Amino acid sequence: MNVNQSAPPVPPFGQNQPIYPGYHQSSYGGQPGPAAPATPYGAYNGPVPGYQQAPPQGVPRAPPSSGAPPASAAQVPCGQTTYGQFGQGDIQNGPSPTAQMQRVPGSQQFGPPLAPVVSQPAVLQPYGPPPTSTQVTAQLAGMQITGAVAQAPPPSGLGYGPPTSLASASGNFPNSGPYGSYPQSQAPPLSQAQGHPGVQPPLRSAPPLASSFTSPASGGPQMPSMTGLLPPGQGFGSLPVNQANHVSSPPAPALPPGTQMTGAPVPPPPPMHSPQQPGYQLQQNGSFGPARGPQPNYESPYPGAPAFGSQPGPPQPLPPKRLDPDAIPSPQLNELPPQQKTRHRIDPDAIPSPIQVIEDDRNNRGSEPFVTGVRGQVPPLVTTNFLVKDQGNASPRYIRCTSYNIPCTSDMAKQAQVPLAAVIKPLARLPPEEASPYVVDHGESGPLRCNRCKAYMCPLMTFIEGGRRFQCSFCSCINDVPPQYFQHLDHTGKRVDAYDRPELSLGSYEFLATVDYCKNNKFPSPPAFIFMIDVSYNAIRTGLVRLLCEELKSLLDHLPREGGAEESAIRVGFVTYNKVLHFYNVKSSLAQPQMMVVSDVADMFVPLLDGFLVNVSESRAVITSLLDQIPEMFADTRETETVFAPVIQAGMEALKAAECAGKLFLFHTSLPIAEAPGKLKNRDDRKLINTDKEKTLFQPQTGTYQTLAKECVAQGCCVDLFLFPNQYVDVATLSVVPQLTGGSVYKYACFQVENDQERFLSDLRRDVQKVVGFDAVMRVRTSTGIRAVDFFGAFYMSNTTDVELAGLDGDKTVTVEFKHDDRLNEENGALLQCALLYTSCAGQRRLRIHNLALNCCTQLADLYRNCETDTLINYMAKFAYRAVLNSPVKTVRDTLITQCAQILACYRKNCASPSSAGQLILPECMKLLPVYLNCVLKSDVLQPGAEVTTDDRAYVRQLVSSMDVAETNVFFYPRLLPLTKSPLDSTTEPPAVRASEERLSSGDIYLLENGLNLFVWVGASVQQAVVQSLFNVSSFSQITSGLSVLPVLDNPLSKKVRGLIDSLRAQRMRYMKLIVVKQEDKLEMLFKHFLVEDKSLSGGASYVDFLCHMHKEIRQLLS
Repeated sequence: MNVNQSAPPVPPFGQNQPIYPGYHQSSYGGQPGPAAPATPYGAYNGPVPGYQQAPPQGVPRAPPSSGAPPASAAQVPCGQTTYGQFGQGDIQNGPSPTAQMQRVPGSQQFGPPLAPVVSQPAVLQPYGPPPTSTQVTAQLAGMQITGAVAQAPPPSGLGYGPPTSLASASGNFPNSGPYGSYPQSQAPPLSQAQGHPGVQPPLRSAPPLASSFTSPASGGPQMPSMTGLLPPGQGFGSLPVNQANHVSSPPAPALPPGTQMTGAPVPPPPPMHSPQQPGYQLQQNGSFGPARGPQPNYESPYPGAPAFGSQPGPPQPLPPKRLDPDAIPSPQLNELPPQQKTRHRIDPDAIPSPIQVIEDDRNNRGSEPFVTGVRGQVPPLVTTNFLVKDQGNASPRYIRCTSYNIPCTSDMAKQAQVPLAAVIKPLARLPPEEASPYVVDHGESGPLRCNRCKAYMCPLMTFIEGGRRFQCSFCSCINDVPPQYFQHLDHTGKRVDAYDRPELSLGSYEFLATVDYCKNNKFPSPPAFIFMIDVSYNAIRTGLVRLLCEELKSLLDHLPREGGAEESAIRVGFVTYNKVLHFYNVKSSLAQPQMMVVSDVADMFVPLLDGFLVNVSESRAVITSLLDQIPEMFADTRETETVFAPVIQAGMEALKAAECAGKLFLFHTSLPIAEAPGKLKNRDDRKLINTDKEKTLFQPQTGTYQTLAKECVAQGCCVDLFLFPNQYVDVATLSVVPQLTGGSVYKYACFQVENDQERFLSDLRRDVQKVVGFDAVMRVRTSTGIRAVDFFGAFYMSNTTDVELAGLDGDKTVTVEFKHDDRLNEENGALLQCALLYTSCAGQRRLRIHNLALNCCTQLADLYRNCETDTLINYMAKFAYRAVLNSPVKTVRDTLITQCAQILACYRKNCASPSSAGQLILPECMKLLPVYLNCVLKSDVLQPGAEVTTDDRAYVRQLVSSMDVAETNVFFYPRLLPLTKSPLDSTTEPPAVRASEERLSSGDIYLLENGLNLFVWVGASVQQAVVQSLFNVSSFSQITSGLSVLPVLDNPLSKKVRGLIDSLRAQRMRYMKLIVVKQEDKLEMLFKHFLVEDKSLSGGASYVDFLCHMHKEIRQLLS
């Protein structure tokens, strides 16, 4: 997908192939069409000599001109206007007035054909592969040649072919990105000139089940046609060609035999259900049956779209470029002969739909509780609401795996290339209906463990010799049962008290740890929170300091507490800083707080011990007085410079002096340029993007922060960082300490109290109140045959097995990858045990244990049947986001594409039933792998648009590293919900639609969320009554674009939409700020960035194009 990738030497995907001599080009139903000349084609989306230009019939060819290309030579990004012979904002749909694209006929398979294609009637294909696979076949019917042929210049690639210069003849380019214009020196992203593949929106009909459809070449039913004509200089589904370098058109080659110069147009192939071709549409498993009705959550065909699969009416005109069901068709197209209007392309409704898969899983698995008693069960999807009953394996809320049936041998695992990984969320919050893990106290002897591998007692252990011994299921060692733990066995060999002991009957539970599990062999003190506030000019000017101090007065009453405790055991302290640090004594015996200044930031120390960390209830009056005084004390400050590393150092030293673990809350506004350890310089350089040095943008500037983080982890000092930058602050460096200590980073660019107050305060409240485990160590043990080899997340590792976390909250995950070190046994399966040792908010040392048993298989089909795509994507994204630290981004993207192709090619080769090479066959469990992987490849970290800052990329990179599966799912494939379609009285969420511009109707309003952002998109032709009841204005034009809060109105629609927004925010880890976007408004570019099934402005492929590219890669591997 990368722009710089050289084109592979394989014929193009989505373009006609040379016809084998002696075989007729087949039309639908087996009637031979005219023979076609063999034409060499370039690589996938590379140069395509097979595309021909010809003058329209009856129109003399215009003389070649050396001026700018015609208006249609370059498409523009959606929403931008072109200036040319058409009206402003019109995109030409028909042929260019000077030249018209033609295609050589031919609907053969792409790629070197595995066998000559012989046309066969559709009725000979009653059976397809079993329903466990999803088949997608490329649509490759050719257009008929009816005119003289001249060679077109080669189009540039989608991003897979070699790069092509995009400057136009005049050097001008529509150069405004989502946030204004590009610098003159910088070329805009490739697909600025690109828009959507092939100019026209595909027509939509009631979609068949995303499964198998067949190309005309293989004789199956034909797909809905697409418009067939492309503007001059443009290839099928590819970028416009730069015509500036071609001063005159190339000479016309001699016409090959069989090409007609003139004559009546060849009639188009019969439609799908013509009277001569009785039969049914192709259904789910490739067999024929009655046509399927519309699926849930899809709009019905818009006016002007023929309903494919029913009797076709007269040819309908196609809508213009604007992908809007309500738009008016363009007049130029109506003058074309009918067969020139059609071009076959993949119908987006016939490829696997994330929305459909999610909906089906909810319907099939949402009603029954998920019981964890059976080994190797695949849980419901993260998007399904379900209850969990723990019967011996950990809930999927704690552990999710990429596959629940793992290969017995490493050779098999290498062959399949499916990563074996678990995403573990040890302190995950559970819904109120599910019980928290039970706490088991074994007294002074502590929890029972295996003597050899140190695994903890769990339901997987086997008791033998009447209960006097147990065999460890992880390492097979036989251990004695201590006398106080002895119990008789029943007739099945189970202990009679198994169901009374959580550690013998449940997958997740906690042990109280003994003093042996504590630092320095003494029980820990309760942790402390230290609030460290930047009081430089920027922080004061924006009103941040005043807002924060006001909020802290009430927030300190809500510190986390244990179970039924009346008040929190956590102590608090306060520091303010700019170039120097100010410590505050808030001892309860003082009448007023005392301030002590430390100006020697190079050698940081804590000037007071007694009175710095205090109990909130005891020192309430002094703390309130301090929070009132801080904004006044610094109100007239002119100090703009700040320090950063010494602030963290001071907090850590304070915790060390108090001999406790804890958390620092840092509120920081600017790049720390003051003279001090950890001083940084502005190194932001966009010119490094897409070069080998791009990785330096993600690496920290200095090693100071890694050293500091290591000291923090040793002390159990976790850092949460709240950033309020107006410009570059080097997030990549500042986030090192939060990342390595298990903390979080929050970023509020260009903070304004009126716009961002709600989001900041909501994040702060949640962050301060959430339950945290301090000074934690996590280890994952496995049964013989596999071992944990790699770890991803926000933590520090000083050795290869122990994950060290100064702090761990209920939102953070640790992702673990496993590899084989021996052969596994199908009978015993594979076992995982995650043990987390941590200090609770009350200062209690605990061990939380999660156990999971997986199946093992000797057949690859079993592996593919038990995979979970969402977890796979979570792992792949984290793998890629870590890899950009050391490898060029292009290499990382190529690695992901190759791995995905290998996974799918292995399935095709070893598990799928034999079928034509023209079919793309996907495992049922992995049919969404291509669409989700494409979203990862197009994300800001791996393919940034021109408006994405270096800080944004570093921020997202560290954020994703500890996301759970549900968060990455919605982050990479956002949810798009129509707000005006469902009845007002319905209490459920409206059914989602696919994240594509095609799905937007200008008469509706949509809500889009991805876990971090929330957009309300308003179509230009929404009914006036709807606008009035939602925005309290009388027309679309009066809605304020960029509005961040909906007015509170007393009507059903307003209540419903605001209620929906509140419920979505409650589901997510961070507060999602709302942005109202109007159709055709400049903010719409930002909104379209999240419509991930479409081409992205930064050059990312659309879902359809990526699926084609994947198919080509798979075929290359198989051949």
